[in-house]
Amino acid sequence: MSGYGRVVRPEPCVMELVSKVAREPWTDRPTSVHPTLSAVARAVHDHSSSAGRRALLPLASSFVGTAQPGFEPSARVVALCGSTALAGGEMTKDERIRLANAHQTALHLMTGREEPAGAARWWLPLLGRFGWSEPFYRTFVATEQAAEAVAVTARCPDGDRDVRLRQLLKQCLAVLNAVPPAQRAMGR
Repeated sequence: MSGYGRVVRPEPCVMELVSKVAREPWTDRPTSVHPTLSAVARAVHDHSSSAGRRALLPLASSFVGTAQPGFEPSARVVALCGSTALAGGEMTKDERIRLANAHQTALHLMTGREEPAGAARWWLPLLGRFGWSEPFYRTFVATEQAAEAVAVTARCPDGDRDVRLRQLLKQCLAVLNAVPPAQRAMGR
């Protein structure tokens, strides 16, 4: 064993703590956590101060069991993070365009009313023919879009970055924990 991934840090990422709570191998990508939510948690951790990182640790048990298939869970997290960033983050024109496209595509995936925006206009139907669009969105697209939105949100001018980021993470947890864990486990 090379020891890769076993680096001891004074401040573990909340996802690493979740992996232990869920009795999984030490990782910042536990399988019991929705990948988009996990990406948000890692981004919040990366943009928080030491005190802000410590304040995230009590949330660890709330993440367990949030892994859900389907477009809607990922889209809800992307829509929430995107709208938060668009409402108050300092961003470049390119970031604003990417986040607006991500938000519009998330709304499309949740409601079907909006048209997908940006690159999603071509990859959603193309990959959908093979049944690959949902895993591609959940694992790659949504994780990047949510992490970018967190990074933009972290540039908030109000000086309360840790509080704002922790609140965003709690809101993301809330949208994925809308169904009680016992009912999710039973498949309802």
